[in-house]
Amino acid sequence: MKILFMGTSEFAVPSLEKLIEKNFELIGVVTQPDRPAGRGVRLKPPPVKVAAAKHSLPIYQPEKVRRRDFIRTLKTLQPTAIVVVAFGQILPKSVLELPPCGCINVHPSLLPKYRGAAPIQWALINGETETGVTIMLLDEGEDTGDIILQERIQIASKDTATTLSNRLAHLATPLLVQALQNASMQGPPLHTAQNHALATQAPRLTKEIGHIDWEKPAAAIRNLIRGTAIWPGAYTFFGNNLRLKIIDCRIVDDANSGNCSPGTIEITSDKALIVFTGEGVLRLDRVQPANKKEMAASDFLNGYHLKTGDRFL
Repeated sequence: MKILFMGTSEFAVPSLEKLIEKNFELIGVVTQPDRPAGRGVRLKPPPVKVAAAKHSLPIYQPEKVRRRDFIRTLKTLQPTAIVVVAFGQILPKSVLELPPCGCINVHPSLLPKYRGAAPIQWALINGETETGVTIMLLDEGEDTGDIILQERIQIASKDTATTLSNRLAHLATPLLVQALQNASMQGPPLHTAQNHALATQAPRLTKEIGHIDWEKPAAAIRNLIRGTAIWPGAYTFFGNNLRLKIIDCRIVDDANSGNCSPGTIEITSDKALIVFTGEGVLRLDRVQPANKKEMAASDFLNGYHLKTGDRFL
């Protein structure tokens, strides 16, 4: 079975490495072009390209997979199956119909729940206690294809988008191997249609989503911080419109929480940074002021001299 792998982000690397480890015949790796990154705006290769290069695999980086010249290249490769993991481009019908075993995708949710670009993030933002991975056949819709395999996992209370993404990426690898082993040279593995009536959406995050509304309950704000950990981060403003990203926090008990307006700050005698919300109280543990490195909240207080009664906006 000749497999073409399509992936870009760090989430896709464990799947690629597992296929290499299991000695599948990888005829090439398709990933996004190198992009500018950092203050120096130097071109940075995607994580999948770095992993593929270590194993001397042929690498293709089309700006758009739907371009005719690249589709001609795919046809010359004659893949039996195309594996797609966090690739970042929608495949056209001409590509979907190319491999006899289909285009097999790893999606980090229990489909049909959380279809879209940010299923891990929205599961955390919405306070889910369970999620999982789905191995599916791609079709022309957004995560609407038939399900091949699924596995559930509990979301830990300390999980963030970063840690949960890593756990799901590794959870998917044995399922992907099983799906490929169940495929034949003539067709895809057994699959079942999704119940589209149960579908929910997980659209791409925007920068504005990270702005904390202190009127919301403490639990909801903490979930936002967890879910936006990779990007854009959960943030607030203080002082003269200075921006502060909240990296880590915890919910604390406070009998007087109903007496203060949401967003009000309290500095305790042991230099803890407490913030009142619409329901409950948060203690901020790690923060990151704009253009500064991440730091402990106590160090932030030492540098910025906030006082009890100030407010985050």
